[in-house]
Amino acid sequence: MEVKTLFEQAVSDSKSLPDRPSNETLLQMYSLYKQATEGDANGEAPNMFDFVAKAKYEAWSSLKGKTSEAAMQEYIALVDKLKS
Repeated sequence: MEVKTLFEQAVSDSKSLPDRPSNETLLQMYSLYKQATEGDANGEAPNMFDFVAKAKYEAWSSLKGKTSEAAMQEYIALVDKLKS
């Protein structure tokens, strides 16, 4: 199966996980999703007092240079692990 198809299935599966992932895991899922769908983080970092937005931006920025396909594969693996 093509990676993009598996990724889209993993995104769908992530909405119906048996347990809510930890905030750290959710942040990892968010950053991998953004890297897979949009590439490297762009724009300015959010205001330092917007803690959630800043954490999301920093998590995404940490993946700079990772290919879209590699991010998709990591996302798929993470969701598969969370499903079991």
